[in-house]
Formats: sequence, structure tokens, C-alpha cells
Amino acid sequence: MSETILDVKGMTCPLPVLRAHRALRAMPPGATLRVLATDRAAVKDFQAFCRETGHTLLAWSDEAGVLSFLIRVRGAA
Repeated sequence: MSETILDVKGMTCPLPVLRAHRALRAMPPGATLRVLATDRAAVKDFQAFCRETGHTLLAWSDEAGVLSFLIRVRGAA
């Protein structure tokens, strides 16, 4: 299954999580979404968001100020 990329660089809290939530709702279970963000608050925001919604935060990284979050849609077998 391919990865969908959501670029929310330059947006501040709560927009990155809100945009990701909208994208995830349209994706099938088990699909992956990579979110690219620059807001430092997004680290804690996405950790809490995934904990509360049941999606899986597979990984996150920071390269040159661009945060990358890899999220798997809940409901995968």
C-alpha cells in the first residue's frame, strides 16, 4: 500500500492535527499517512492525537527543522 503525504509546513497548532485528522478519515484501515510539519508543538500534538484516536504513530523525525510523522490508520488487521 502506498504512502500518502500531507504537507502542513508553516501551519501552527491546531491546524496540522486537524488537517491530518481529515485526511485519515478518508483513508482505508492500514493505510499510512506521512505528515510534514514545522510547528514544534506538533510532536506532542501527534503523540496525543494518535493515543486518543487509536491510529498508530509508527515513527517521527526532525530533519533540518521539518518534522515528519508516519501514521497508520486504525483498524488494520
